[in-house]
Amino acid sequence: MNISERIPKIEIRNFLPNQGFAVQRNKILRGLTGRNKYISSIFFYDDTGSKLFEQITRLPEYYPPRKEMLLLKKITSLIKNELKDIDIVELGSGDCSKISILLKSVPPHFRKTIRYLPFDVSMGTIEKSAKTLVKKFPYITILGIVADFHTQLHLIPRERKRIFCFFGSTIGNFTPPKAEEFISNLNNIMNPGEMLLLSFDLVKEKDILEKAYNDSQKITAKFNRNILNVANRYAKTNFDPQDFQHLAFYNPQCSRIEMHLKAKRDITINSPYLNQSSIINKGETIHTEYSHKFALNTIQALVEGSQLTIQNIFTDKKKWFAVSQLIKQ
Repeated sequence: MNISERIPKIEIRNFLPNQGFAVQRNKILRGLTGRNKYISSIFFYDDTGSKLFEQITRLPEYYPPRKEMLLLKKITSLIKNELKDIDIVELGSGDCSKISILLKSVPPHFRKTIRYLPFDVSMGTIEKSAKTLVKKFPYITILGIVADFHTQLHLIPRERKRIFCFFGSTIGNFTPPKAEEFISNLNNIMNPGEMLLLSFDLVKEKDILEKAYNDSQKITAKFNRNILNVANRYAKTNFDPQDFQHLAFYNPQCSRIEMHLKAKRDITINSPYLNQSSIINKGETIHTEYSHKFALNTIQALVEGSQLTIQNIFTDKKKWFAVSQLIKQ
């Protein structure tokens, strides 16, 4: 019996099989056989990776969740009367800590008119957050969508007015051209009058940024290395994650944190899906993530090419983090 059978207000639709296991496998192998090796950050978030990321969000060095939650409390107090007869779509939903802030602000008699749509690649994460939310807010309905927001935004239902949420400064994981393309893709599926809450990690001192990705408990290192376990499952590669050092540093020229896995020794990558082995030399890296940091003027530039209009940009007192409120015209 699955969760949707036990709790009628919850339905979860899994669309990832439609993409095909082979497609995901080929993405990994393509990145591992090129000159500059990489594994896409979308492969961070298996069930183990999602649990590790939840731990990261509670680390003292990792400031974004705390800053963002304070801003969300401020924003929801301003828009709470709009949270009625709508679908709230959260892309890359993860745990339910942020959406809980929105739902808590909703007047109780409005909550039964809301449907929450968590959109994430992890079935386990959606199931866990759904169970938590129906206990906290028993009148809401939940439709979970297990899918990849890079390619499957069209799966989001359109029959009701929606508010889109893209939290965690996840937009920073895209290269600037891909971020513009993603905003454009979002714009294409939004109807006039619909809102997008989009968060950004702002440029700040290098030391603060690098500590956030090199925590003293080394949880981020475990999270980074776990992507090799995911590669092993998809592509039947022979990685030992302990053969790699977690490497995260700020690149000021590109205004981004870069995460890599640095080989501690010469490594031969084997897979039954490769025609020949691929070699990683000692000291060579596998790139796993960019996390771009933004200035307020670059946020404006990012959405200029779309039909989305920035109504507000909310920042904390130190201007470490921002949440923008955008409307489709």
